[in-house]
Amino acid sequence: MLTAPDFNKKQVVFVLFNEGEKIALSNDNLVVRDVEGKIKMQVTCYRLFIVFAVGHCSITSALIQKAKKFGFFIALMTQGFRLYSLIGAEKDGNTILKQKQYFYEGLGIAKHIAENKIYNQRLQLKSVRYKSEYIEEAIVTMTGYLEKIPFTESLGELMAYEGLASKIYFRGHFNNVVWNGRQPRIKRDIINSTLDIGYTLLFTFIDALLSSFGFDTFCGVMHRQFYLRKSLVCDLVEPFRPLIDHTVKTAINLKQIQKDDFLLINEQYKLKWEFSSKYVKLLMMPLIEIKDELFIYIQSYYRAFMKGLPAAEFPVWHMREQ
Repeated sequence: MLTAPDFNKKQVVFVLFNEGEKIALSNDNLVVRDVEGKIKMQVTCYRLFIVFAVGHCSITSALIQKAKKFGFFIALMTQGFRLYSLIGAEKDGNTILKQKQYFYEGLGIAKHIAENKIYNQRLQLKSVRYKSEYIEEAIVTMTGYLEKIPFTESLGELMAYEGLASKIYFRGHFNNVVWNGRQPRIKRDIINSTLDIGYTLLFTFIDALLSSFGFDTFCGVMHRQFYLRKSLVCDLVEPFRPLIDHTVKTAINLKQIQKDDFLLINEQYKLKWEFSSKYVKLLMMPLIEIKDELFIYIQSYYRAFMKGLPAAEFPVWHMREQ
């Protein structure tokens, strides 16, 4: 199983495929060639953890074999950054772990995750230099939710606190723009569209980490089973979402996100292909910076779950104060 020192040396690679470009193997190297056959990118399989393949490309059986042999993932994504397949280094044979997942019915871990998320959201509001009356009140309200969560007796009640906290958090966090609030996957404005891209990149990275330990990513503890939803991934992205939120807000302040970078199609803002590289770099940079912390978090979660530890001994991740 992958260790922290090994993971530290692993690379996260993005390939944005233009028409006619191909991904192939050369000895133990992954090679991307442009339409003229020139090498666009080359990286050794020994150093790979995940390849984000965005756009139309062909995957050979030989490449899949190499991915399994060297233990790296290939994330196949549409040009709109929708993940449709993750293949490669899954540890499907960890049956003991999966059995523990299927028999777990507690609420403690879900509470732990929700508290971690709300803590980080509140930290973002506390970091605002000039706080409005709304933000001051939001901080107090979210503190109240954190105090109530340990005493919740149902998943529905817990999810209600988590949802209410997010609603007031987003209104306070994006106080630098005129905004109608978070609307997942609807893309009615450039902020929601950019957040969707960032969350998808985070989701895919954590999906790969969980799969490398052998988790059934469809079996969650807070987001319970729902057809074709990777509920466990949905759970464990939660504490890290505020990192994407902070990145997007900062980019807006620096005018790195522009309305002209998007097309309005059927009342939805979709990123123009020619700006994909810019947004990938912007949104992946904070994840690359905490890459090792993400690994330690998932590794610690795995060890705690396998040992059946109390929820309080499961990992937490706190954002650095801005």
